[in-house]
Amino acid sequence: MGIIALILFSTGMIPELDIPLWVIFAAAAAMGLGTFFGGYKVIKTLGVKITKLKPYQGFAAETGGGIMLAAFAVLGIPASTTHAITGTIMGSGAARRKRAVRWKVSRQIIFSWIITIPGAAGLGIGFTYLIHLFV
Repeated sequence: MGIIALILFSTGMIPELDIPLWVIFAAAAAMGLGTFFGGYKVIKTLGVKITKLKPYQGFAAETGGGIMLAAFAVLGIPASTTHAITGTIMGSGAARRKRAVRWKVSRQIIFSWIITIPGAAGLGIGFTYLIHLFV
């Protein structure tokens, strides 16, 4: 929503930085469709592939992730909800026993996090140059 509203504001399509109702619905629809089409794979990976969680471990992971995110919000530190919950799921599984966590899957996830920042930066550079060609 923020990106769409910022684009609308910066191009003068909205007079002040208030998010129009249609933008809220569009963002909600996009999130809902993303969850509908890709959410099962994410849920399966977090809930089964990293470690098989028991209900109390799921509760512990969600509580730990929520507390960490709340603390970061109070401190003004940006944090990823996905990273937080993935880390607490790994921790909950490892608390049972270290071998309960499938570390190969965990390494793949962590590697994807590491390449996300430079990859996103590269896309940002590329799209900025592309936009400069037309503006």
